[in-house]
Amino acid sequence: MTTTLLGAPAAAAVEPSDGRPSGRGPLWRWVSLTVLLIATALLYLWNLGASGWANDFYAAAVQAGSQSWKAMLFGSSDAANAITVDKTPAALWVMDISARLFGFNSWSLLVPQALEGVAAVAVLYAAVRRVSGHWAGILAGAVLALTPAATLMFRFDNPDALLVLLLTVAAYCVLRAIEKDSGAWWLPLAGVAVGFGFLAKMLQAFLVLPAFALVYLLAAHAPLRTRIVRSVAAVLALVVSAGWYLALVEFWPASSRPYIGGSQHNSVLELALGYNGFGRLTGNETGGLGNLNSDVGWARLFGSEMGGQIAWLLPAALILGGAGLWFTRRAPRTDPARAALLLWLGWLIVTGTVFSYANGILHPYYTVALAPAIAGAIGVGASLLWQRRNDIRATAVLSGALVVTVVLACVLLARTRDWLPWLGPVVAIAGVGSAALLLVIGRLPRAVAAGVVAVAVAVGLAAPGAYALATAATTHSGAIPSAGPAGAGRSFPGGGRPGVGTGAPGGISGVAGASGGTGTGAGASGSADGGTATPGRTASGAGAPGATDGSAGTSGRTDGGSGVPGGTNGGAGGGAPMGGMFGSVRPGANLAAALSADADDYTWVAAVVGSSNAAGYQLATGDPVMALGGFNGTDPAPTLSQFEDYVAQHKIHYFISAQIMGGMRGSASGGSQAASEIAAWVEANFTAQTIDGVTVYDLTATH
Repeated sequence: MTTTLLGAPAAAAVEPSDGRPSGRGPLWRWVSLTVLLIATALLYLWNLGASGWANDFYAAAVQAGSQSWKAMLFGSSDAANAITVDKTPAALWVMDISARLFGFNSWSLLVPQALEGVAAVAVLYAAVRRVSGHWAGILAGAVLALTPAATLMFRFDNPDALLVLLLTVAAYCVLRAIEKDSGAWWLPLAGVAVGFGFLAKMLQAFLVLPAFALVYLLAAHAPLRTRIVRSVAAVLALVVSAGWYLALVEFWPASSRPYIGGSQHNSVLELALGYNGFGRLTGNETGGLGNLNSDVGWARLFGSEMGGQIAWLLPAALILGGAGLWFTRRAPRTDPARAALLLWLGWLIVTGTVFSYANGILHPYYTVALAPAIAGAIGVGASLLWQRRNDIRATAVLSGALVVTVVLACVLLARTRDWLPWLGPVVAIAGVGSAALLLVIGRLPRAVAAGVVAVAVAVGLAAPGAYALATAATTHSGAIPSAGPAGAGRSFPGGGRPGVGTGAPGGISGVAGASGGTGTGAGASGSADGGTATPGRTASGAGAPGATDGSAGTSGRTDGGSGVPGGTNGGAGGGAPMGGMFGSVRPGANLAAALSADADDYTWVAAVVGSSNAAGYQLATGDPVMALGGFNGTDPAPTLSQFEDYVAQHKIHYFISAQIMGGMRGSASGGSQAASEIAAWVEANFTAQTIDGVTVYDLTATH
């Protein structure tokens, strides 16, 4: 067997059916692969710093990890190690190392994410290339690179970027493991990759395991006994790769490590199996916010929230992959093309089904985990059908897949009618023409056939590619970003999409309901004891519902006073500004200066409810800020007793009155009341002052 690029076996599939040489040697393949990877890098790196910290929640944790080795190890939200983020920290480690090498800034934070995306495209190319040839690999790589959700996540500091890379590496290792005379280490390496994927995003990494196990046990060349032994070794490798960290955290004395954010009992196992595990399926997430999605069902992936992120080529993957399985139904058990299709389609179907019917927290950008599977199925499936282009059944499937893709593209593009209104008609016209010619592709001269294929591919990628370019051209911030142009996807404030709405009733300490974004809307209503909020006005006036990021409007106070005009960034008067749904704040210069004053005298310069609120202040000052209640404000950490001890020991300088989504204050979906108790205790024992429109309490000075 001869080998070519990236060690891949020379595939007969890339040669013309009449046996004549293609005239495209290794140099041309290297050139086309290099163009693909450079173009991907440009897409993911261009103007990357414009998004600033992107998700401040993770950025603050990276900042902490760049200052404290313990914070890096545990994924703490602050360098003083009060509480961790609500994930295991493998994705943070990569950014932590970058920040330590190059200093903490937006580029050192986000460039590793972009490079993970380029690496994922390269690994996917290699996986498809081994089975279906160079151009199939190029097609698969291009599909992955131009998936809007991929462009979003590989330009963002969420853990999904590392997860996708590691799962793609694992898929490559499985496909290597099924080959004849493959090394015994390939399947355990797949287990290691999935194990570290678990350390990036916990149980979501395991959704690929049914497909991986089925493919290896069914299609590997090795005898059954060997397949079983190697499968056991892979499971052990996975357990060790994922379990060492769980064991370290569980056996580390709780008094000398941060509280495990996202858990109710300071347990990383609870976090893995509950909040980030089965709770995502059932919606029973103690300390979570319940299911924020109302579209549970098979159509969710095509709906208004997720369709523009991932759906563009999903039907094509199922059609081409399914047809490929039908054409290889009589192939030998070890047929590599069929095995690859089973792997990619199994990954796609299992993960897609879970995403469609999950009742817990599920954000649209999670769908990036489907992108490699869609791309792999298209690359392998299209190659199999192309080899049979003289069979009308194969060309009919190719043509039909293109028609379905064009129709879906027009439907999705119609959701943003004011954005590139010409694109839909162009895709429709070119798509119909290309689909017609694909029916007779086997009868066309080679040069003409090549042109038809090029146009068909361009048509199929035009709409998602345009969405990907729009994603790269748009700055994104907050915890729930969305791909595509303005107006596409979920209207979540703080997630890059403006909204319009009315503020929810205020809670204690001026906790305002989350209001709409741009446009007019009512300010948040008064507090529990009858304070009156300033009426909402336009986004530029006092009491506005927020700036373009959907920040909250003005809030009432606990002392019966009137709400004051919104603070910086559309923040709430009488309370901390909120950057939208889990967006972070941008404190004014006076408040940042007050927090930084004498910072070295305190363990935490401030405490505030919610990790996203804390992140904004911490990133502005560079000093630790305690996040009461963790990400949602619902974790019982610290308790009121612990907080009182910290204050008595002069470890915390200020308490900042804050709001989180919907006016919740440490209480949601059965979560803890600790944050509310702390807020009430502070308000009863310390004097409020207003700095830059934000209510703060100096915890070193009692009434």
